[in-house]
Amino acid sequence: MFSALEIKNKAIELGADLVGIADLNRLTGIQTIPETLLDPYSRAVVIASAISPDIFEQIQTEPTPLYAHHYQAANSLLDHINLLLQRELLRNGYQALAIPASQAIDKGKWIGHISHKAVAKAAGLGWLGKNLLLITPKYGSRVRLTTLLTNAPLEADPLLPNRCGSCRRCQEACPAQAIKGTTWEDHPESREDALNLAACTQKLTSDFSVLPGIGKNICGICIKVCPWGTDANRP
Repeated sequence: MFSALEIKNKAIELGADLVGIADLNRLTGIQTIPETLLDPYSRAVVIASAISPDIFEQIQTEPTPLYAHHYQAANSLLDHINLLLQRELLRNGYQALAIPASQAIDKGKWIGHISHKAVAKAAGLGWLGKNLLLITPKYGSRVRLTTLLTNAPLEADPLLPNRCGSCRRCQEACPAQAIKGTTWEDHPESREDALNLAACTQKLTSDFSVLPGIGKNICGICIKVCPWGTDANRP
């Protein structure tokens, strides 16, 4: 039997910074494209690649070309690791499906095949912050994520509680004033309860993606100011 420890060690060996296992029963009702995406699977392996905090220190009021490059490079690394892990599971007789790290399927709603953030939370890698990004204790939101679906009977990791508390730094720093500062134990009732998606989207597409050397819908400011993943000032 292929164990959770084996696949985690393999992912770390290939370059991952964090790896978690989610029982897909924790994600009952989650939106997927297609709706039947999860039907053959019972587990998800979530892989995280950390982006250097030095990248974010260079961000002041807008994303930088260096951040855009590292963002894309991290996604490519994750896809590479994911495909190799997929092959490993298939060779051991299990079903496996690697979901791309960054692929918008419904561009109107800005959603992919599945929310990597939601699966990562279910895999015990962190919690959903007020900026609606995954926050990990070690790296904060300075990570990119990807998901590998499988029917391998891997032991799931324990969940982490929400640790944002009364911190409002992401809300105060948001250049689009899109973060509402909502608090929850598990997750908001809807994305709109936490985030003004239209305001965020407008800022990214109209102001940031058109900047020289960017070309992507990225920002990085709320990620930079989050105290989690830094050496001081954790909430």
